Amino acid sequence: MSRRIALLSAIALCACSQKEAAKPDTTAAAPAGAASGTASSAAFDPATHTATVHAKDFAFDAPASISGGWTTFHLINDGPNLHHLQIVRLDSSKTAADLEAAMKNPGPPPRWAVFLGGPNAPNPGASSDAMVDMQPGNYVLLCLVDIPGKVPHFAKGMVRPLTVTAASGTPAAEPNADVTLTLSDYKFDATGPMTTAGNHTVKLVNKGPQPHEVEIIRLAPGKTMKDFGEFMQKAYASDKMDGPPPGDAIGGIAALVPGGTEYFTANFTPGNYAMICFLPDAKDGKPHVDHGMVKEFTVK
Repeated sequence: MSRRIALLSAIALCACSQKEAAKPDTTAAAPAGAASGTASSAAFDPATHTATVHAKDFAFDAPASISGGWTTFHLINDGPNLHHLQIVRLDSSKTAADLEAAMKNPGPPPRWAVFLGGPNAPNPGASSDAMVDMQPGNYVLLCLVDIPGKVPHFAKGMVRPLTVTAASGTPAAEPNADVTLTLSDYKFDATGPMTTAGNHTVKLVNKGPQPHEVEIIRLAPGKTMKDFGEFMQKAYASDKMDGPPPGDAIGGIAALVPGGTEYFTANFTPGNYAMICFLPDAKDGKPHVDHGMVKEFTVK
């Protein structure tokens, strides 16, 4: 089992603890880590409540601080590999250093580390958006992807502290979705015009007893989810790609605790798609896709 799968299994096993911890911690936020000396292309726009985050091999360029409320995280993948943005809330006045130390130990993460989704992986050179209700406190931004090398990217430096301060000015409104996607053990239920081409705002609700995610894949013409799965298995086993993948990563929402609600936007062009949850099961450790948590759909 890879280190990423082991970590995600631990996340799943602590679902009950995180569900109880769903209310944000009220202790004061600690200062975020110092910014690097290089020029930053990251930004937080308080007018639109948008945090722009750049990902590369292997670092995040992200704002050190944002104000609370509904926030759009705009993830731009500048690297040659897949990256996502996993948001983790740190309760009990914990810091990024505390989380890094805890992640070196086997077993489930501590109760004070609450996994709160974030924009899932877009293709290299592409971007993805997620809207998250950020409450004041300490957070960490992580990348759990472990391709290439089967080493999760957070272990290579993709860890970034984030401080969320009290909301100021006019708060951003909760997004207005035209599609609702409900996640449970082990299925996706969509309502709304998700199979109609165009830009859609998707409301994702995790009604399962354990964390779930959704990654949207746009399949290459003539390809199926079976083709994509076989390609990824071979690529992971050999740690190299045998030709172009039979699909493109669009994005979605990273690991989200039970009861969580978030939003993401995507432009669905005509073609065949699949939505997938790769998180390991809390009981047997198998990826949820192996339990049938995959759904193909066609956009016209």
